[in-house]
Amino acid sequence: MANLKGLLLIACSCLLTSAYAQSSLIKIDGSSTVFLVTDAVIEEFKSANKSVKATIGISGTGGGFKKFCRNELDVVNASRPISTKEMAACKEAGVEYIELPIGYDALTVVVNPKNTWLTSLSTKELKMMWEPAAQGKIRSWQQINPTFPDVRLKLYGAGSDSGTFEYFTAAINGKAGSSRGDYSPAEDDYETIDGVATNVNAIGYLGLAYFEANKQKLKGVAISWGDKNPIYPSAKSVMDGTYQPLSRPIMIYVNAASLNKPEVKAFALYYLNNASKLVKKVKYVELPANAYKLGLARINNAMKGTGFGGEIQSGLKLEDVMGRPMRQ
Repeated sequence: MANLKGLLLIACSCLLTSAYAQSSLIKIDGSSTVFLVTDAVIEEFKSANKSVKATIGISGTGGGFKKFCRNELDVVNASRPISTKEMAACKEAGVEYIELPIGYDALTVVVNPKNTWLTSLSTKELKMMWEPAAQGKIRSWQQINPTFPDVRLKLYGAGSDSGTFEYFTAAINGKAGSSRGDYSPAEDDYETIDGVATNVNAIGYLGLAYFEANKQKLKGVAISWGDKNPIYPSAKSVMDGTYQPLSRPIMIYVNAASLNKPEVKAFALYYLNNASKLVKKVKYVELPANAYKLGLARINNAMKGTGFGGEIQSGLKLEDVMGRPMRQ
């Protein structure tokens, strides 16, 4: 996984596994968050299946779903569930899909390591920073909390095609996509990393794996919700349910028609059988073992649709979601 930044700046083509035809190709795009896991799966899969080629892009969850629902992809990486709008687009195009959760992420709020006065924020304070009403008005840290210094507030975050943007705004502002516009947006998480790392007064948010890989450049912030004590993002706080509302499932969606191609089905099965190990390897949080078993059953039984109903909902237990009837 060396030089992840270089991999993220361009779509990469990787040779994969098996005794398939020379022309076999698996097309993947979508979330930069889930890219890290899928790229790790590709790297391992290719050592056993050398005649299959896979292309992987990072157009963001929204950008990936646009291509997926035009029947241009076999797999889309997604850092939030498929939306009702995307469900309708896929239905109109005749694209059916298998929803496969592969791990958990903890959206991590980060500041510059030289920021010595901030250790925690409440969701209320985050909303004051990021809600649409803050645009052009909330410019100083002291406007967020009178104990903070009166210095310029510089905001970095995900771009509007990003599932990270949609999940963060839903969890903090109450509606997916509801955000002030005067911040520095990026589909590439490394732009957020570089922005925060070079500005002592900056703040941003990104996936846990990107924070874990860049701790020398960033400082994580503990988050409090309601009357709860501030909780730091970690595998433990995600698993025990205390890091809320910024914990989220991450997933892939497989084009159901593509499962008729043996290389795509083999890749999907390999992904679910090895997700626990590789999710941990790239510093996200693995699912309970039973969730992977349910995912394998979805592949083998071609169980189409989504259990999320087209909405982003914080604080859900994934096992409960995976037990729901599927909707297309």
